Amino acid sequence: MTDERWLEVERDILSATRHFAAAVRLSSDPALKHDDWDGYKTRMSRLHAMQAGHTSLETALLRVLDMRGEQRPTGDSWHLDLIRRVSAPATGRPAILTEATARAADQTRRFRHVAVRTYDQFEPDEATGAIRAADRLAASLTDEFIQFKQATEDSG
Repeated sequence: MTDERWLEVERDILSATRHFAAAVRLSSDPALKHDDWDGYKTRMSRLHAMQAGHTSLETALLRVLDMRGEQRPTGDSWHLDLIRRVSAPATGRPAILTEATARAADQTRRFRHVAVRTYDQFEPDEATGAIRAADRLAASLTDEFIQFKQATEDSG
């Protein structure tokens, strides 16, 4: 039997993939490098899309841990600890994210930290790795969560 809380997880993953895809699309907008109003709007839109994408991903991961009765990471490094925890198998469950997807999630986590703390000094070209990571996440998250859901429902 499927846990109804998967509906919220699926919405969070849809949100994450939508925001990550938007950030990737905004990265090819020529206005990104303009020092005018259009450039400002494009840069801020991309920063927010990346933040929203990663926050939605974290929300989905926390929901899965809650559904499984696993404790959430705590402390100053909980964002990093969350990614590390879900990319490794735990008692009674496989890894939620593959290693490659976890690396991409760590890239967007680090980008979000920079975006939140130093957005006025941030240079658009410095986001190349994070944008590649966002592209990977937009393409892979839905399938990885479906595979995890099927694996845990089949074994439970």
